[in-house]
Amino acid sequence: MVSSGLPGEAKIKYLDADFEILKMGQFVICAVTNEQISLEDLKYWSVDLQEPYVDAVAAVKRWKEKQKS
Repeated sequence: MVSSGLPGEAKIKYLDADFEILKMGQFVICAVTNEQISLEDLKYWSVDLQEPYVDAVAAVKRWKEKQKS
């Protein structure tokens, strides 16, 4: 579990099966839904796009969008 204790949006570098916190914060914003995702709940992201997703549905939606472009 990751707990920063600091309010506000974190800045993250997304890695394969892990992430690196560049700026401490309590949440990131989903690239698809604009919902806040607490760092404790962050499970879905794209390394290539460097984007977080609130859930698998949002991740698949973004993946499908990128396949069309």
